[in-house]
Amino acid sequence: MNLEQLVGQARQGDDEAFYQLICQQQKQLYSVAYAFLRNEADTLEAIQEATCRSYLRLSRLKEPAHFRAWLTRILIHVCLDELKRKKRFASDWHAGESFAIPIGSQTEKTAEKLVIEEALAKLTPMYRSIILMKYFEDLTIREIASRLGYPEGTVKTWLHKALGALRKDLGKGW
Repeated sequence: MNLEQLVGQARQGDDEAFYQLICQQQKQLYSVAYAFLRNEADTLEAIQEATCRSYLRLSRLKEPAHFRAWLTRILIHVCLDELKRKKRFASDWHAGESFAIPIGSQTEKTAEKLVIEEALAKLTPMYRSIILMKYFEDLTIREIASRLGYPEGTVKTWLHKALGALRKDLGKGW
């Protein structure tokens, strides 16, 4: 069954169809939420909240073909809300916590990896998620734009600015 048919059935109250839709998106949802929140428990909670919000607002989805982008946007808003909430309650959010780059084995961190983690942690959540999707998930600009629900030109601009910020932070040797 294709995406549009599942969305149609879910809109008519078929909970199993909605469950299938969410299951198809679980890896994407996890990677986006983790890029923002950098904590597994918060990531899972954000996915749960986004799933609940999307279930309640499914009737507002205008184009069933855009379900993925719509769901990702809801998740991003949930993540941003969580980051704002955390900043209100903690002035030094996650001080000293390492940013986990999802590459290779998690054996011993090298000094180089720590420097890169620090630089990534300084980026805004949106810039960080775009860098992770582009370079760690190997997504194209078109795929990132589709996931986030923004025009390709906007994603290219953000990627350029994020790379510029990383270069500035890391220096020319990187």
